[in-house]
Amino acid sequence: MSIDKDTAARVAHLARIRVDEERLPALAEEFNAILGFIEQLNEVDVDGVEPMTSVTPMRLKRREDVVTDGDRQAEVLKNAPDAREGFFAVPKVVE
Repeated sequence: MSIDKDTAARVAHLARIRVDEERLPALAEEFNAILGFIEQLNEVDVDGVEPMTSVTPMRLKRREDVVTDGDRQAEVLKNAPDAREGFFAVPKVVE
């Protein structure tokens, strides 16, 4: 697939990017280079290769899922710039 100047202009418009007319041929070349790289990736045989989330095998640290006493209302509210009746007070945004 090849991207021409008109297609590059349309992609720029859809992406809401302003591109000067004289810059469109260079943008089209960049798009073509990206598509060429994608075509190279499509040539790689990945059958039987499991997807990975990291380049090194890692196991996430886990903690026990236990219920704790969350009775920290006063401690949390003392950080609030404005608190009333046990809740955060925020400015009214809807009339």
